Amino acid sequence: MAAYVEAVLEEFDEYLALQRGRSEHTRRAYLGDLRSLFGFVDRRIPDGKPRDLTLPLLRSWLSSQAASGAARTTLARRTSAVKTFTAWASRQGLMDADPATRLQVPRAHRTLPAVLRQDQARDAMDAAGLGAEQGDPMALRDRLIVEMLYATGIRVSELCGLDVDDVDASRRVVRVLGKGDKQRTVPFGEPAGRALAAWSTDGRPALATPASGPALLLGARGGRIDPRQARTVVHQTMSAVAGAPDIGPHGLRHSAATHLLEGGADLRVVQELLGHSTLATTQLYTHVTVARLRAVHDQAHPRA
Repeated sequence: MAAYVEAVLEEFDEYLALQRGRSEHTRRAYLGDLRSLFGFVDRRIPDGKPRDLTLPLLRSWLSSQAASGAARTTLARRTSAVKTFTAWASRQGLMDADPATRLQVPRAHRTLPAVLRQDQARDAMDAAGLGAEQGDPMALRDRLIVEMLYATGIRVSELCGLDVDDVDASRRVVRVLGKGDKQRTVPFGEPAGRALAAWSTDGRPALATPASGPALLLGARGGRIDPRQARTVVHQTMSAVAGAPDIGPHGLRHSAATHLLEGGADLRVVQELLGHSTLATTQLYTHVTVARLRAVHDQAHPRA
């Protein structure tokens, strides 16, 4: 790929970060998609530049991605990356016109997420607390991870990013920095509060080092816990629950949202708790609850 294109992509990355507030994960994905696009262009137009992009060329690239087995969700993201880039490039004068205005974003199939039944969630919380009874610091941390993910429905990245001062134990609320650097406050219940108190008193002090900083959750060496470690904790906990689906932190988030709605929570309240930017995302959980009601109906009603 030409050095000129790489320099343009660096400017685009700066635009995404400073003006659009996109996360590092999103920016990395978009730049990877665009490098793939310009690699495709280079094989047809040596040293291809943004000005060489045309609608047929973009469609041809997406077709090649689909032919190689890319999922619809991946194609949707890559189309969004291209449309965002070409709109920006045309405003910057790098292109005569925006060729992607008529490029259609493939609709991703929205599948119903696996969720725990409420009794399975209780069993999972019990399983997470078994090792904590002996006061082992790692077990206390693992119990807090599972309890807090289910109690609040926050994302695993949000959990791992928490600092000690982000938690108000007296009011039982946690201040979360979510996607797009949007801050929200989420409550949690007494069980998570007890897990937090035990970790704060007997767990964290045993693992903390001068390098720990303000991180709430620590790894075995005292550094801030990594989301991959938290995922492992959740999967190990679920493996101890008979009949439960093998879900990770996002499955606990799905379960929390589903159980809130089943308990009568307002959809917009759940949207605020989860940090969804649109109500449409939260409405997915209404389909989950309806699907579960139908399954129970089919099993229990004599004329189902």
